[in-house]
Amino acid sequence: QVQLVESGGGLVQVGGSLRLSCAASGITFSSYTMGWFRRVPGKEREFVATLRSSGTTYYANSVKGRFTISRDNTKNTVYLQMNSLKPEDTAVYYCAAARYYSGSYYSPQMYNYWGQGTQVTVSS
Repeated sequence: QVQLVESGGGLVQVGGSLRLSCAASGITFSSYTMGWFRRVPGKEREFVATLRSSGTTYYANSVKGRFTISRDNTKNTVYLQMNSLKPEDTAVYYCAAARYYSGSYYSPQMYNYWGQGTQVTVSS
């Protein structure tokens, strides 16, 4: 049984930082492409960042330079370090795992498994 469990969300002030974690089980973690997406009520799920098993990273333009995705294969965990947070970063953040990399890292359809989400709220 595959499980992705996010943690680390919460309430933070503008300009602050948070680190999200996603612990995976039931998959060969080191071979999976891992991603982070977010969703605001009433909007589509939005790509945030992806980290391939090779170490290659991709970021949405809106978070580039502020967010960093990383992974620890010994802990089966992927992280999202979020700095200089803005009110528009407020969303539910989801971790996702893709068995195969198709090139469409920004598309939710590439990912096979999803976590339950963790709320991030940036207050001004």
